[in-house]
Amino acid sequence: MIRIISCGRLKEKWMREGIAEYMKRIMPYEKIEMVEVDDEPAPQTNSDAENQQVKKIEGERLLRQIKPQEYVILLDLAGKEMDSIAFSGMLSDLHAHGCSRIDFVIGGSLGVSPDLIHRADYRWKLSVNTFPHTLCRILVLEQIYRAHRILAHEPYHK
Repeated sequence: MIRIISCGRLKEKWMREGIAEYMKRIMPYEKIEMVEVDDEPAPQTNSDAENQQVKKIEGERLLRQIKPQEYVILLDLAGKEMDSIAFSGMLSDLHAHGCSRIDFVIGGSLGVSPDLIHRADYRWKLSVNTFPHTLCRILVLEQIYRAHRILAHEPYHK
């Protein structure tokens, strides 16, 4: 089972529809679930200390969703990059080694807390480009779908 645990609620209809589409595509291969936790207000007038507090609160909310036995892949700008083939191999290896629950964790707009970084089993840098944290949900789902198509030797990956 895969869970996408993310900070903030999606408001845009097109994003919700995109997520629903990819979740539908993934379901024949693997059970998948989307978990959202509330984000904290973070006005641009916040001080660095206030922003750190926001990340701490959001991190605690995200960490409450994770059980000790779950494998955590944290989306992190300081993480490691991998292409789709390597990603599909990683998912295959995790399943082969008995990881029955994999959590992809997406922090809030300010980033992630040190406690969340410490809990992560793997830190994944999705891209060198910067994306809104809400858009990352669709990108992660697309990569999960692509990985399953690669592993099943089905057409999609080019």
